[in-house]
Amino acid sequence: MLNEKGQRKTEPVLEIWRARYRDHAGKEHTKHEKTKRAAQRWLDEQTAGLVTGQWADPSAGRATWDEWVSRWMSMQVWAEGTATAATTAVESVPWRSKAIRDVKNADVQTWVTKESERGLAASTIRTRLNYVQMAFRAAVDNQVIARNPASRVKTPRLRKKELAVKILTADQVNAALEVAGEFRPFVAACVFAGLRLGEAAGLQGGDIDRAAGTISVRRQVQGTSIPTTTIVPPKAGSERDVFVPVELIDMLSFSVKQEFLFRTPMGHLFNRNSAGEEWRRIRSLAGLSSDVTIHTLRHTFASNLIASGCDVVTVQRALGHSQPSITLNTYSHLWPSAEDKTRAATTAFMAQVIAI
Repeated sequence: MLNEKGQRKTEPVLEIWRARYRDHAGKEHTKHEKTKRAAQRWLDEQTAGLVTGQWADPSAGRATWDEWVSRWMSMQVWAEGTATAATTAVESVPWRSKAIRDVKNADVQTWVTKESERGLAASTIRTRLNYVQMAFRAAVDNQVIARNPASRVKTPRLRKKELAVKILTADQVNAALEVAGEFRPFVAACVFAGLRLGEAAGLQGGDIDRAAGTISVRRQVQGTSIPTTTIVPPKAGSERDVFVPVELIDMLSFSVKQEFLFRTPMGHLFNRNSAGEEWRRIRSLAGLSSDVTIHTLRHTFASNLIASGCDVVTVQRALGHSQPSITLNTYSHLWPSAEDKTRAATTAFMAQVIAI
């Protein structure tokens, strides 16, 4: 090449180094770098990922968060309530339009911190983070990203279980039953059999066995309105026979010939909203606080079993928990500690000695 004076000049030659490899499926991946060292470094990283199982398809990671979670959620077999909770969680993050491979640990931690600062309950934040972590783990398993950026995120501390789990006294339960009216048997099924709202709503006459003294949980009603009401099997592991007093069975026997025991005045099955409306009326008349929900009746049932000396497995089976750990995570503070047992045993022994 000649300059303005017609003299020959030299120019630097730009070298481009191309690194390429094939993944386990035989697909070729290529990247161009300005130096041989950079090209080799990228190639080493990719091949090491293939060997260790931490490889991710570079093109797959370009998908946005919304695009990935839409695909991920379509693969799940979830009940309506679970799907709703998951959707709320994955749509609450600020990186929805960002490529999933570009989401960093700091992004997730900042989101958790801001959710806490705006007053969201620690338990709610943990639930939402759990679904976000599940989505990231699935992305790693499907080789969309190489690492889970949410794996070591710190969450706000939960309140003590004593404050987190509301339990009614005998007087409060009695007050609720006194003002429940026609909804009284529904309340009784929840507080004296530990049924979830949907399980109580799904009870049929054939589920009541007076001779055996049991209520069988075989289905549940899901949905928040009449159009969305559906009848589905209980949560995994929740099918069970609950051993109950004959007095409760007698309280339910008024409608034992009906297909479903409980219906609204319009003849519809109770759903989350309609049952909740009935409970809010009862709660107001009974003078109960606004944090007392229908699920509080189930907690009260469990606390009574524990106070009566029932072990973890017995309570687990009565509640329909799939694992004892779920029961312990919720109610462990209600069981006497080793210190309590030691003190009680020594107190009894000391009383015997002194009395001699």
